[in-house]
Amino acid sequence: MNVGGKELSVRGWLVRRAALAADGYVFVDDPAAAIAELGARRHRVDLFTFAQELPDIAPLYPYPMEWDNVAAVPVSTFEHWCTRQIKDKTRNRLRHAWRSGVMVREVPFDDVLVRGIAAIYNESAARQGRRFKHHGKPLDAVRRENATFLDQSVFLGAFLGDELIGFAKLVKARRQAGFMQIIAKMAHRDKSPTNALVASAVAVCEQHGMPYLVYGRFSYGRSHADPLSDFKRHNGFQRVDVPRYHVPLTVVGCAALRFGWHRGVRASVPEPLRERFRTLRAWWSRHGPAARASA
Repeated sequence: MNVGGKELSVRGWLVRRAALAADGYVFVDDPAAAIAELGARRHRVDLFTFAQELPDIAPLYPYPMEWDNVAAVPVSTFEHWCTRQIKDKTRNRLRHAWRSGVMVREVPFDDVLVRGIAAIYNESAARQGRRFKHHGKPLDAVRRENATFLDQSVFLGAFLGDELIGFAKLVKARRQAGFMQIIAKMAHRDKSPTNALVASAVAVCEQHGMPYLVYGRFSYGRSHADPLSDFKRHNGFQRVDVPRYHVPLTVVGCAALRFGWHRGVRASVPEPLRERFRTLRAWWSRHGPAARASA
């Protein structure tokens, strides 16, 4: 299903929630037209959700709204980012990456890149204390999953000699570019390839006149220390609150919005219980059958 020429993803059984398939990377140009088009469809959609693109952080539309957040770096020049927006420790890691021979360049999306991405995916069955969903995928799946939005994408490869040790996929919107993926081999973590990839992404934003570089959400509601959030902060990303709209299209959608069902089941689980689940999941990733098989 698509609306306004952009692909939609519809999820949920009791409450059918629709959003852009690349929500956060692609944005609704004309919300009123999109809502009217969805309302006229035969396929039932109860709620339509969309967010505003940076730098528009003040609510623009008269629909039910909640605040969401993104991790964003305001980009003017690479030099300003490197000298004013990151700390000495991050600058030292970036210099260390360069001294270690890590070179980042734009690369075409071709079979060579796909094989390199697969090699990164297959390095380990677990990452950050949980099962790594991309591990063991066939090349066709790796190619298909990374071939989305090619006309809006920039691929960056971090190389050590001829070896691809990390890559990033940037998707350009009108006024921001977002990391759809950034990942590096754990064996070369000491060379800080992800810092080098972020630096090159900032340079790409300057080159393409993108005033913001976005790296997902800044906060996911976790109460404990989050290494990913720390990495974002150290690389100059800030929390920016943006309006997210939830537009009910049916009676079910109205009820879902009233009782908070539009946030999904996960949001209704208390944070302490979610924290216990994450701890259990991390233990299972380290000691479960998949971990023993890869040992």
